[in-house]
Amino acid sequence: MTSGLIMLLAGVAIVLVGYVAMTRKFTAREITAVASIGALSAAGRVIFAPIPSVQPSTVIVILTGWVLGPAAGFAVGATTALVSNVFLGQGPWTVWQMLSWASIGVGAGLLGRLSVPRPERWVLVYSVICGFTFGWAMDVWFWLSFVYPHTLATLLASIAASLVFDTMHAIGNALFSIAFAKRGLVLLERFRRRTRVTYSPGVTGE
Repeated sequence: MTSGLIMLLAGVAIVLVGYVAMTRKFTAREITAVASIGALSAAGRVIFAPIPSVQPSTVIVILTGWVLGPAAGFAVGATTALVSNVFLGQGPWTVWQMLSWASIGVGAGLLGRLSVPRPERWVLVYSVICGFTFGWAMDVWFWLSFVYPHTLATLLASIAASLVFDTMHAIGNALFSIAFAKRGLVLLERFRRRTRVTYSPGVTGE
């Protein structure tokens, strides 16, 4: 399997995940907010680039999806990778990073639909898990693109080689969650309540 085919499949996956996530229309204010949050997430990744694998982006994507839904989580996740790599370097890995962060955002959006006490604790746990799953997704891309032969042994070796960085990602996510998750959930929930429009059946503007 060539790296070009791998990237094509990842691109198709992004389109499919996006199609499933984008099940409702955004209001103008929501579009502006999602674009702004995506830019903030990308900027956070660029600013923290000197510290390997530690950045606030994953937590920002999770908080967005958790409160504003899978579509917003998908959009902020994909934007994070695409925009930040303008400064950090574009390449075939960008597609996989977009897919990984977008999937994290969609997953957060689905989890956010559950009524759970102390959601900031759930965000903390989910962010730690995502620190590893994001790294594993990138390990699979590296393994498929550059490692031969494709065996379980070489896959496990690829994952083991990045274990330190994945652990740093998870620890960084935990620290950012502890510092910002509770307040971030409150702020985003206030925004959601002010901008979400609900239409009642049988009511028209006539």
